[in-house]
Amino acid sequence: MLLTAARGSNSTAALKAVRAGWAARRFIQTGQSSAGSSSSNAAEAYLEPVQDRPGITSLLLNRPKAKNAISLRLLKEFQECLDKVQFDKETRVLIVRSSTVGSFCAGADLIERASMTKAQVDKFLLDLRRALCTLEGLPMPTIAAIDGPALGGGLELGLACDLRVAGHAVTKIGLPEVKLGIIPGAGGTQRLTRLLGLAKAKDLIFTARVLTAQEAHQIGVVDYVSAPESTAYDKALELAQQMSANAPLALKAAKQAISRVPELGLESGLDFERASYEPLLHTKDRLEALQAFKEKRAPVFKGE
Repeated sequence: MLLTAARGSNSTAALKAVRAGWAARRFIQTGQSSAGSSSSNAAEAYLEPVQDRPGITSLLLNRPKAKNAISLRLLKEFQECLDKVQFDKETRVLIVRSSTVGSFCAGADLIERASMTKAQVDKFLLDLRRALCTLEGLPMPTIAAIDGPALGGGLELGLACDLRVAGHAVTKIGLPEVKLGIIPGAGGTQRLTRLLGLAKAKDLIFTARVLTAQEAHQIGVVDYVSAPESTAYDKALELAQQMSANAPLALKAAKQAISRVPELGLESGLDFERASYEPLLHTKDRLEALQAFKEKRAPVFKGE
């Protein structure tokens, strides 16, 4: 009994330390505490360069009281962030995450939705589709750091990222729309099927089953689960650090070539790969990589 209690106490202390560290990191980066971020004047989505991590930018969802449910305003600001980062040469990797611990995105704001006309709903869905397609088409690698519920549109947002990392304690990941009399309407039927295959996608959508982080990892909905003493954001930062050390133009070309795989046959895909490969041979970064290899040092890439 004493051993069990001690372990529980250590686990609680570790979780508190993780949360305190995240809160401190946020204060250092923004000068604003998590509590302060709930102000009505605060942006509901915003970009933030990661402190001491050159080349890594976070796109933060900031509706803590609503578990980052997608409102009209959040969607508008989210799209504005995507439009900006799309042409930002300083960003080599983008992490999509919550501004507060224990959240990711709980889907569409159903309270706001109840007051919308059909025309407003139609426009919202069109705008959401555009936003997620923009996210999916960004030239740099993207990582969803899922540290809380990712349901409906929240998971669809995660599916539009290149990789998904779930926090160890997350228990709500899924597409439960059929329980509400609808189907996933922001790419869930399409992106989940491309990711998992027909049978697994049908299973998850038909049953409306909600998964834990471990279950989602087991079937391939998420790519990583954080260690118990850390967060999804911590793991996402680790991955982003590994990626951002590589040549930006090569990352862009690799993403471009891989993303075309579902729509191309093998021969056409090989042709596209070669077309993506060839221009890299004449870049300054390629010459820098060769020189660094010769001098036995780490290359310094500039995206040129």
